[in-house]
Amino acid sequence: MVVKQNFRFAAPLADHFYVMEHGNIVEHFGAGELEAKMLVLHELLGV
Repeated sequence: MVVKQNFRFAAPLADHFYVMEHGNIVEHFGAGELEAKMLVLHELLGV
């Protein structure tokens, strides 16, 4: 498990992604879904 605020650093290392907001998981998906989730991640993280 890696907990990191720097998404660009952590993305190549991860098999699964969880996005937390105010202590709650608001989004989760596997590495195979990363490309399709980029719009959502941009909205949540400003990536």
